[in-house]
Amino acid sequence: QVQLVESGGGLVQPGGSLRLSCAASGSIFSMHAMGWYRQAPGKQRELVARITSDGNTNNADSVKGRFTISRDNAKNTVYLQMDSLKPEGTAVYYCNALLQRQYGYRPYDYWGQGTQVTVSS
Repeated sequence: QVQLVESGGGLVQPGGSLRLSCAASGSIFSMHAMGWYRQAPGKQRELVARITSDGNTNNADSVKGRFTISRDNAKNTVYLQMDSLKPEGTAVYYCNALLQRQYGYRPYDYWGQGTQVTVSS
């Protein structure tokens, strides 16, 4: 079994910063891409940022220049540094990991339970 546990969400004022963390644990043979998605009330879940196993990143246009994704492969952990937060960034943020549980198995997507980020004065 694989678990993704997020932390670091909360309430922050516009212009402020937060750092999200997501640690994957359990039976993991190989970790591929990891990423962050978010879902605001009444909207579809959307990609925020993604990072491959060799460190290539892809950010949504709405967060470029403000959010930074990184990972620690030794800890199977992905981070999202969010700066200059805006009220439209209010959403539940979900961690995603594409991983293989055993050698020879196909990679599958796993999701965290989500962490609330609220940007408000």
